[in-house]
Amino acid sequence: MKLVFLIGDAAVGKMTVGQELMKITDLRLFHNHMTIEPVLEVFGRWDWNTIRELRDVVFRNFAASENDGMIYTMMWAFDEPEDRAFLEHVKSIFAPYGTEFYYVELIAPQEIRLQRNVSENRLRHKASKREIENSNRRLIEDDRNHRFVSREGEIPFENYLRIDNSEKEPEEVAKLIKETFHL
Repeated sequence: MKLVFLIGDAAVGKMTVGQELMKITDLRLFHNHMTIEPVLEVFGRWDWNTIRELRDVVFRNFAASENDGMIYTMMWAFDEPEDRAFLEHVKSIFAPYGTEFYYVELIAPQEIRLQRNVSENRLRHKASKREIENSNRRLIEDDRNHRFVSREGEIPFENYLRIDNSEKEPEEVAKLIKETFHL
């Protein structure tokens, strides 16, 4: 089993790169909004406990499956200890199955991410982003209130790759990930 964590700020391209990586590997994509959107639809608001519980069910059942591996997208606020704890929690679910872990951090400046925030693919898969003004405001506020880009050496794991995908197409980034980690 393999687990690729695609880490990055809002609208950096995690889901899109994950979609492309899934096309060229035997890995399955589980992007973070696959649990966020249904909970928003049912509850009419963010309910983080329900989102976490749904994710845990998927992680546990997937880890025990015969699948080759998963690509999981997440924002990691490096100034929030609970984000690191969540990543370690996910790893603890997969570890008993001999899982190999990979970490890919995507980075791009805010102006590029604001452009990507309105892409057709993003809006198709993430209903909560369709209110563009609110979505842009949240992106800017998150940037102001948290740090979603790691510092040199802050991600201590083996199998770590940092990619500035500002000027790279998602297919190119996916190919680089596949080749670097021999996925």
